[in-house]
Amino acid sequence: MLALSIRQPWAWLIVHGWKDIENRTWRTRVRGRFLIHAAKGMTNREYLDAIEFAHAVCGVPIPSLPTHEHLHRGAIIGSANLVDCVNHSDSPWFCGPMGFVLRDPAPLVRPVPFRGSLGMFDVPDEALFEQER
Repeated sequence: MLALSIRQPWAWLIVHGWKDIENRTWRTRVRGRFLIHAAKGMTNREYLDAIEFAHAVCGVPIPSLPTHEHLHRGAIIGSANLVDCVNHSDSPWFCGPMGFVLRDPAPLVRPVPFRGSLGMFDVPDEALFEQER
């Protein structure tokens, strides 16, 4: 299954239904369900800036967001449907230049540790099911 690495806390905001657009500099023709991989990197400053943006611009209540230390990183944390790729949107999350329009997010019960990559990358089915054994 295809996956996309997204820095925290943006990845958490997507899989929990708050963020409906993922901003990128590139266009994609991919459509359908894909995995959300929480990238390993995240500075405290990035976290605080994202929290401020989520609260001030998008109305996400601050208590709903996990603390910097409690966000999973370096793991697949959920999935979503990619339904469109746009260069304009009324969503408050859109910053452009391109936006992947997301629907039907779903967090995983248990994150699956996995190394991310640039762009869309393939995750073998076995990697997702090894955790269940």
